[in-house]
Amino acid sequence: MIIEILCTGDEILTGKTINTNFGHISARLTELGLSVRWGTTVGDDRETLMEAFRLAASRADAVIVNGGLGPTVDDLSQEIAAKAAGVELVMSEEWLARIESFYARRNRIMPPNNKKQALLPAGAELIDNPIGTACGFAATIGKARFFFTPGVPREMRRMLDEQLIPRLLAMSGLKGVTRLKRFHSFGIGESRADEMLAGIPGLEDGGSVKLGFQSHYPQLETKLAIRADDEAALARLLDPVEAEVRRRLGNFVIAEDDQRLEGVIIDRLAAGGHTLAIAEMVTGGGVAARIAPQLAARAVFRRGIVGRDVAQVMSSVGLDTGLAAAGITEDAAVAVAQGLRQVSGASHALAVLMELDEGEDRLELGGNICIGLADPNGALARPARMLGGREWVRIGAIELALDALRRRLLGLQVDERIDFERR
Repeated sequence: MIIEILCTGDEILTGKTINTNFGHISARLTELGLSVRWGTTVGDDRETLMEAFRLAASRADAVIVNGGLGPTVDDLSQEIAAKAAGVELVMSEEWLARIESFYARRNRIMPPNNKKQALLPAGAELIDNPIGTACGFAATIGKARFFFTPGVPREMRRMLDEQLIPRLLAMSGLKGVTRLKRFHSFGIGESRADEMLAGIPGLEDGGSVKLGFQSHYPQLETKLAIRADDEAALARLLDPVEAEVRRRLGNFVIAEDDQRLEGVIIDRLAAGGHTLAIAEMVTGGGVAARIAPQLAARAVFRRGIVGRDVAQVMSSVGLDTGLAAAGITEDAAVAVAQGLRQVSGASHALAVLMELDEGEDRLELGGNICIGLADPNGALARPARMLGGREWVRIGAIELALDALRRRLLGLQVDERIDFERR
């Protein structure tokens, strides 16, 4: 079965919005063994959209259209779909009621133009969108089945997994069950991970499990995709491969599947009845911003301090600022962590001290980082130096700090060398 992904919107075509939706849709379908042959981007123009719809209808079996389902005048997907299919637009009373209920639950009045989102081509199949007002739908145009999805990423992703993929698998005739196992790691790059996993039975060319990587610094996602006749066969093939990947990647695995690093940390703190305080500089509060907004963090997050330099951070935790004269040192990081633990009353304290090289931002520009950790079992420091430019170093320092805390909580080696540091 040939699949085309057709993304709409002037903001996508002009580059004002990065088209991450295409990458996500294509990756998910490829992981399931579905072939994406074409990818098209079209602006908000009726004539061009019609041409793109007709061309896709002539060369694909299934077309996923992303975007153009909103309430404004430049949202044209329903209108052009109806014209291309040779039918009228009709009001879906079912979806109109859903939109009205959506606004009523929020004590808001529905704007009149939102009624436009309930107009669908006659005979179209409604595809549920449980978290938004844009109505997904499916319609046949030419020889192809078109599936229309909203441009809002979280709405599209939910619809893709729950609604589109089952329909596409049924159309393709592919049998059996599928699974995607994901490992999230920090500290290793794609090349090193590939080397670490070389030779695992079942992952070699033609093996039953397909291995893939997706790098999004500072993390790396390692993916195992498999299809089998039934759940028992799937488990028999996947379980030993999954266990070996987990063993080989070892301490670098920070989370699995839908887990996130900050979630792992919060869960571990909560399980032990612990609390956390964070002090940081140069990161712009990025470490606390990963922890504090999480709903489960209410029970564990005690305090966050952001300073512009070492002296300010030390002053904030009751230390003599004269200690700052030595700069970013392991002793300073430990002292800040211990001071923070005392003044906050938290059981665990994380200090992130950093100084960036002077000069123009460039790949060779780096930063000296020192992580301090203090808890009921004592205190330690984790120094590192990273290169790659200001933003690269800042993001890396945030991830390094969270990973150091994770490792400490799990009793793992905190100072294990990572690919991103230079010593």
